[in-house]
Amino acid sequence: MFTTLKETKDYCAKNDVKMVDFMMIDLDGRWRHLTMPVQRLTDQTMKYGVGFDGSNYSFAPVESSDMVFVPDLSTAYLDPFAEVSTLAMIGDVYVIDLPDNRRFDQDPRNVAIHAEEYLRSTGIADEMRIGPEFEFHVFDHVSYSVAPNKSKFNVDTEQAEWNKGIETSNLGYKVSQKSGYHMAPPTDILSGFRSRVSMLMESQGIKVKYHHHEVGGPGQSEIEVEFGGMREMADKTMMTKHIIKNAAVAEGKTVTFMPKPLFNEAGNGMHVHMHLFKDGKPVFYDKNGYSQLSNTALYFIGGLLKHAPSLCAFTNPSTNSYKRLVPGYEAPVTIGYATSNRSAVIRIPAYAKAPEEKRFELRSPDGTCNPYYAYSAILMAGIDGVLNKIDPEKAGYGPYDFNLYNLTEKEQEKIKSLPRDLDEALDALEADQDYLTKSGVFPQKLIEIWIQHKRADAARYNQMPQPIEYDMYYDL
Repeated sequence: MFTTLKETKDYCAKNDVKMVDFMMIDLDGRWRHLTMPVQRLTDQTMKYGVGFDGSNYSFAPVESSDMVFVPDLSTAYLDPFAEVSTLAMIGDVYVIDLPDNRRFDQDPRNVAIHAEEYLRSTGIADEMRIGPEFEFHVFDHVSYSVAPNKSKFNVDTEQAEWNKGIETSNLGYKVSQKSGYHMAPPTDILSGFRSRVSMLMESQGIKVKYHHHEVGGPGQSEIEVEFGGMREMADKTMMTKHIIKNAAVAEGKTVTFMPKPLFNEAGNGMHVHMHLFKDGKPVFYDKNGYSQLSNTALYFIGGLLKHAPSLCAFTNPSTNSYKRLVPGYEAPVTIGYATSNRSAVIRIPAYAKAPEEKRFELRSPDGTCNPYYAYSAILMAGIDGVLNKIDPEKAGYGPYDFNLYNLTEKEQEKIKSLPRDLDEALDALEADQDYLTKSGVFPQKLIEIWIQHKRADAARYNQMPQPIEYDMYYDL
């Protein structure tokens, strides 16, 4: 939004902005913030930053937990949800040092910056442009409890088929199980909400391609955005989730990006479309290649598929992620690529025919990821594929131009599969991480603390009795 502090201060004076909000991201991918009166935003702030205790953000320890946040003025936006007029901005984390502070190498934005720099240093391309698809559920109510003697969750939404029999305030328009795809109003009661959210996103510079009701009957929605640079889109991913969640709360609703909030319904992915450009020209197009893809694009695919299991540790980092990655719900399970095949991990859209539009999508990621780490890991895997000329066909990854869900059990055994749970993904990351640490993009410390942190999540989940186990085993 701004390039200089003067521009920022002039805007604040003109628009009667009272407060400045600094948005910082923790290890998991949650936004945290601190706020100050706009008068405190000075040249000193831009040079030396704002101090905070980084030990509460779950990163690996450094010599000192005292860190500083340096705002990035180009990310500034007027927060539409603040009670007092507030200018919010994302920024970078530095470690306090002498004579000058230094970038904190585990800071998610710093990892993304280094990944983009590494791409340019290889000469493969100047930038990776990506376009994520945001899937989420909108509920009217959510409650949950986890205790030694009790475990439960309860969600509700007016449009769910389980509310067909409600005797009061029931207009009869409900969405049957797995039947919500592109449903129209009045059955799609969330169309207006998505339009209002889209306008908020547009006002913050996030260009919306379109929105629609998704397959899941109980309030599942999707908003797809236009492409942008990798780190830029990581910023905009955080902004998008912030806007959608807060807009829902403002209207008395609640939103989750959980991959599988409901049993036997479609889950929420975050498909990532991608392509590379060099000197402004597309790198992935070749009219004579498979599905009009260049060798560079196919090698990039080869890298993604080779490293797919370890990638899941960053693109699907929750225990809930693996409840979505199961057959029968348009979520990928097998490691392969194909044209127009939604059952493959990598799908090449047949409708993207123009050279500057030629791309593919990675369908496995979901919204529980830290977008800076996830997008950077995707880029690093693809670069590894290009540098090592990993041909996905020769490596046995397809192309699978048929429905992978319809294979016999014997045929399925011949095809490699994504991890079945978080522990398996972390095992893969422990065994396959060299492509991430090239040029110091992912610090070794970061990978170690990530594995340790996520193992703790998996252990907590694995050790907790589940309500369904009472249903299956109580009487034995």
